[in-house]
Amino acid sequence: MKISIQQEDFDVSTELQLLRKDLPGIGGINIFVGTVRDTHQGDEVQSMELEHYPGMTEKALQEIVEQAKKRYDILNFTIIHRVGKLQPTDQIVLVAVASTHRGDAYAACEFMMDYLKTSAPFWKKEHTPDGSRWVDARTSDEERLKKWIE
Repeated sequence: MKISIQQEDFDVSTELQLLRKDLPGIGGINIFVGTVRDTHQGDEVQSMELEHYPGMTEKALQEIVEQAKKRYDILNFTIIHRVGKLQPTDQIVLVAVASTHRGDAYAACEFMMDYLKTSAPFWKKEHTPDGSRWVDARTSDEERLKKWIE
């Protein structure tokens, strides 16, 4: 079980090998990899900076995992979120969930990602040819979160 906030890139294949190690009961793994887009709201994005609040961010991610474990049969998970200055096509986030069956792996990965997008204390600043701007939370992310609230 891994939660990491880091500047360095990650290798998905290596992370999946570590996730599966010594767990022969895994029947399915679901992964999500988020990347930096080269456009947002019709504007060119030259780079993006991601910031976080150390200590608070890890605690928020751990709480997301604890909520997911109460809902789904999770055998192992990995959450890696990068911070610092990133370029278009760079990887930002990896959420990988291993479970006995694919249904729990799919649902837990989606659950974690939806909560991560709305509840984890990360801040994004986009750099465009016209200047820099902070990225506001998207209404669509908030709407997706509603399906998990019981």
